[in-house]
Amino acid sequence: MQVILVLGAGMSSTSMIKYFLDKSSEHHWKVVVGDKSIELAKRKCEHHPNAEPIYFNVNDSALRRNVIEKADVVVSMLPASMHYLVAVDCVELGKSMFTASYVSDQVRALHERAKANDVLLLNEMGVDPGIDHMSAMQVIDRIRNSGARLKGFESATGGLVAPEHDDNPWNYKFTWNPRNVVIAGQGVSRFLHNGRLKFIPYHKLFGRTEQIEVNGYGDFEIYPNRDSLKYQNLYGLNGVETLFRGTIRRSGYSKAWDIFVQLGMTDDTYHVENSEMMTYRQFIDSFLPYVNGKSVEQKLAAYLNIDSEGESMHKLRWSGIFENKIIGLKNATPAQILQHLIEPRWKLGDQEKDMIVMRHLFQYEEDDIEKEIISTLVVKGNNKENTAMAVTVGIPVAIATRLYLMGEIKKTGVQIPIRHDIYEPVLKELKSYGIEFYEEERIINN
Repeated sequence: MQVILVLGAGMSSTSMIKYFLDKSSEHHWKVVVGDKSIELAKRKCEHHPNAEPIYFNVNDSALRRNVIEKADVVVSMLPASMHYLVAVDCVELGKSMFTASYVSDQVRALHERAKANDVLLLNEMGVDPGIDHMSAMQVIDRIRNSGARLKGFESATGGLVAPEHDDNPWNYKFTWNPRNVVIAGQGVSRFLHNGRLKFIPYHKLFGRTEQIEVNGYGDFEIYPNRDSLKYQNLYGLNGVETLFRGTIRRSGYSKAWDIFVQLGMTDDTYHVENSEMMTYRQFIDSFLPYVNGKSVEQKLAAYLNIDSEGESMHKLRWSGIFENKIIGLKNATPAQILQHLIEPRWKLGDQEKDMIVMRHLFQYEEDDIEKEIISTLVVKGNNKENTAMAVTVGIPVAIATRLYLMGEIKKTGVQIPIRHDIYEPVLKELKSYGIEFYEEERIINN
């Protein structure tokens, strides 16, 4: 019996664990689920006869090594910073490891050692990164194999709320780590546009959005991700004129969120004194200039030159930022205070559904004709537990793990899913879960 060790039983592991258990009798698998919360691990195992929930603490080196040594393959769904500890043990013990997270520099440095020990460390097997890589490379390879010249590639993904449960003015609810949403985009974003290198500093990021429409789902906007250029070598796109990656939100989100950015309320580098005693109204007022006789709302509107009765101010009022409510969070950074305010208001309800939207744009030239392909994916979740985010993160990892155990993935070393022998079978199986792209191809210049 082959042993699959799953480390981390959080939300993103739900669909993946179910996949393993559903196929465990057919493939003679034992699924060991380790988590710091043994109760959570037990709940995810659902008393399945082929499942074993265990206590796991990644910082306990003896425990970590012991459970990895007993496994045939390891799937790490731990926080990204913890993968390296697991990866080192996997390489030394000759166990392959699969993750949904970006490859860290530490893990990348294990490449030669992993190859020498016949170990595969397959990373970026989730949705973004993951499905984005596989779906993009499938079309890019198809265009190249036809003899056409690829000129531009744009890609964006968003974890959103499904339209039927979109009931707040931000048109947004948390479907993944709220902290990552609050501090998203910090740093400098760079991309290529018509052969020119473009930079957008953080304080300008949410003012530079691109508008798109998704058939059947309405209008959205895209703001740039930090470094689109790192995909040039990965995807073999050194000759393209446009290369852009971004994040999708509903139209109007970025304009309102930009207010928090401009004021400095997403800063996570210092702590606010006596934050536990402040009100949210005092908190936002602390970022505004002093103007005698003006309300906080009036000062904000004048300071940032925004309509005091417009949509953005409506979003801010709904968020509760002007309320005289005690924050109650001790020694917090501005970003932590903002997250503390909006997290309960943007919480996905127990029976509410989330939605993943992914969109690729490929521009290419074939027989002197300019063409483009728009490839779009929309996936809805079932409920708070079985979310679209959980399915699109967990199922690709699970499929790749199955393919490896069946001997269909033979590559070793540190890898991501940009090879056809990985992306083809994974994308094919994902269709059975409703994870399938819709393509539109059109001539843009003849």
